[in-house]
Amino acid sequence: MNAPFKTDALPEWRLDDLYAGREDPRIAADLQAAADINARLVELKGRLVAARAEPKLLGERLDLGVQLYEDATNALWSVGAYASLAASTARNDPAWSKFEADLRSRSSQIAAESLFFSLEINQLEDAEIEAALAAHAAAARWRPWLRRVRLSRPHELSPDLERMLIDRGPAVANWVRLSDETLAGLKAKVGPETLTLAGVLNRMSDPDAGRRKQAAQALARALAQRSATLALCLNTLAFEKQVEDRWRKYPTPAAARHLANEVDADAVEALEAAVVESYEAVSHRYYRLKAKVLGKDALDHWDRNAPLEAGQPKTYAWEEARGMVLESFEALAPRFADTARTFFTQPWIDARPRAGKQSGAYSHPVTANRHPYVFMNYMGERRDVLTLAHELGHAVHQTLCAPLGTLLADTPLTLAETASIFGEGLVFERLLAEATPEERRGLLAGKIEDGINTVVRQIAFHRFETRFHAARLQGELSPEEIGGLWLEVMGESLGPAVKLNKGYEHYWAYVSHFVHAPFYVYAYAFGDLLVRGLMEKRREDPQGFAPLYEQLLAAGGTKTYVEALAAFGLNPREKAFWAAGMKQLERLVDEFEALV
Repeated sequence: MNAPFKTDALPEWRLDDLYAGREDPRIAADLQAAADINARLVELKGRLVAARAEPKLLGERLDLGVQLYEDATNALWSVGAYASLAASTARNDPAWSKFEADLRSRSSQIAAESLFFSLEINQLEDAEIEAALAAHAAAARWRPWLRRVRLSRPHELSPDLERMLIDRGPAVANWVRLSDETLAGLKAKVGPETLTLAGVLNRMSDPDAGRRKQAAQALARALAQRSATLALCLNTLAFEKQVEDRWRKYPTPAAARHLANEVDADAVEALEAAVVESYEAVSHRYYRLKAKVLGKDALDHWDRNAPLEAGQPKTYAWEEARGMVLESFEALAPRFADTARTFFTQPWIDARPRAGKQSGAYSHPVTANRHPYVFMNYMGERRDVLTLAHELGHAVHQTLCAPLGTLLADTPLTLAETASIFGEGLVFERLLAEATPEERRGLLAGKIEDGINTVVRQIAFHRFETRFHAARLQGELSPEEIGGLWLEVMGESLGPAVKLNKGYEHYWAYVSHFVHAPFYVYAYAFGDLLVRGLMEKRREDPQGFAPLYEQLLAAGGTKTYVEALAAFGLNPREKAFWAAGMKQLERLVDEFEALV
């Protein structure tokens, strides 16, 4: 057996270009600056509506107001990002948890003073806003942000109720904090070892079936011990959402997410339908083939991501992963590689796993006048190289659209995943091109499994959330009831070739998206299949594609997903668009089958 992958020398970020520590006086200064800016913004209260008959004056006030709103946002988000970033690597330190919670409470109180602004904008009629933007040209740049504000118009409450929701937000967020701290403190006893959540999940990809089984059963026991707490968090947050959705008159639990993503419900339904219809041809068939390769009638659930070969999987040193990512980005366009390279030369990546660090990976944009930070737990495996490419794709996207400013750079989730998944695809193409014939089957298996995990599994998660929130309308669900829904939905997606062994009913509990961002998960499938369409366009015309793709990323949140894809001749409102992406996955399974 190979020696364990050494993580000691992996990079850790430095946050001192934000703030030097919890006591840094710049934190209080930025909070005060946000409060002062909001005080200036409050001077506009009532003056937008008062100017509705004077387009030029209204345009000037809108321009001033949105700029003040963005300035205050920059100050608050900088402080909030620092608290979140620092706490995410120290979930075992109560001082950081308290700092994050206290800062969230203080920030929400300051932000609440600007609540009137979006409410007053939405008292105006569309024609009045358009006339104002035409009369004062400088204000026209805010049109995309105003469009997004206007989307919430039918769902707004009275100013007092909106203020109440902001004021109680930090208390509600403590349920998320409790879930995070519960998972961060998880210790799974695997033989003689005690592993964190990230460690035990990594062990479930071990080439040794016995070690995978040990890890899976240890994780099940650890989650079972915490399932009552995690179920309480999920139930409470779902009820909070249910109440707010009812007051805001959202037709479905997912409607608020669709609105935030600027995506049509029918597009998501078309996506879901296309994926579910492909279950048999993609996931069910692939797992039957994998079981055959492994010499089994059916896979145990801990075999889903097992390597096909018995030896230890190839590991990639950090410098090797860095080179692959940068060279892959360079092949698309030098600007993408140059942007990503900065994150390696600066201390902006935290890749070293360690006690107290939460699981997962992300790229945090902070604000447009700062720079992103990349967070991950690098264990040296192929999927970690792809995760690095994924998060650096986000970081490049966030950097390219930063000149727009924080409000316009903010990208809906459906487009926010585009650059990240594209980055993964570029690195995989490189891995496959350099593979020996013996390695090719394993790489294809890995690529198919990544596709299943990103598309099929995320749509299954979406369907689990849909059923859970529908059941929650009737009352609180026990951990056993939640586990029953989980087994039902995951069984549908995985098919008969995967056994959902005892203990798997607890695995819903470690999916943090369910508490952090309800109905977020479909964005991964949306982004993956969207990228498959874009990569097909790149194959058709590599030279013509790069500038169009750069324009898409640089546009940030200024275009809807329909507008952004129109330049490539793609229409995501049609089920055929999503079905074509699933056909690409199906063809990969065909290629794998030919090698079995």
